[in-house]
Amino acid sequence: MDFQHRAGGKTGSGGVASASESNRDRRERLRQLALETIDINKDPYFMKNHLGSYECKLCLTLHNNEGSYLAHTQGKKHQTNLARRAAKEAKEAPAQPAPAKVKVEVKKFVKIGRPGYKVTKQRDPETGQQSLLFQIDYPEVAEGIGPRHRFMSAYEQRIEPPDRRWQYLLLAAEPYETIAFKVPSREIDKAESRFWTHWNKETKQFFLQFHFKMEKALVPSSGVPIPAGMKRPSPLMPGVGPRPTDSLPPPPGGMPPLPPGASGPGHMPPQMALPPMPMRPPPPEVL
Repeated sequence: MDFQHRAGGKTGSGGVASASESNRDRRERLRQLALETIDINKDPYFMKNHLGSYECKLCLTLHNNEGSYLAHTQGKKHQTNLARRAAKEAKEAPAQPAPAKVKVEVKKFVKIGRPGYKVTKQRDPETGQQSLLFQIDYPEVAEGIGPRHRFMSAYEQRIEPPDRRWQYLLLAAEPYETIAFKVPSREIDKAESRFWTHWNKETKQFFLQFHFKMEKALVPSSGVPIPAGMKRPSPLMPGVGPRPTDSLPPPPGGMPPLPPGASGPGHMPPQMALPPMPMRPPPPEVL
């Protein structure tokens, strides 16, 4: 038989595969793929009967070997039945109540204005640290409400253009408005004795004090550290240090020759004696 001019045929290839052969090859590829990805022992619909064949309890189909069953699980019929079973179970499942969300009661207050305050600048006599003491008066603070505070950087606020040299201390207590203090953006000492707060429930006053950390001591060229808070004396002119006490170096070419009869160096002119100033007569005494 001549296979040369048959569509899809080639001499020596054995001819075009039939439909049954193509299906058999497809099932074999699906079986190999399923064996790599699916554990047949964990399939709830897989069952081996007393005759040694395999059954699909979902689709009620009979298979001669495991490869045939795995190919069936990848088919359209089995996938459609899986989708129907999942939809039926979801419909028949009892509606479980959703977990109750924790509701936080939002307290609403009518703002009554800003509280009174007093700020005191202090310096520790022992360490030289600078500190700020804030005293805030809340005479009509709400019952059970305590003042709160926090530090805010200049990039969090939207009132002024951000400036890295400053930070803000916020103080809040209902029903008063939140107030903020603009303080230098320096590192704050969080030690127990350097940062403390106190809320006096009897007088309705809130106290807060914090210290700034000391800056590092400057080390001059001589190697002796300068204590913090003391500035180094600036030179007379930028880039020019103090003049030495030694005499000036000789000019290029050596010293000029001395005039005849001179005994000392002639590069400095002798100082001229000034004439004595006339004395004024004393004023006459008034009798």
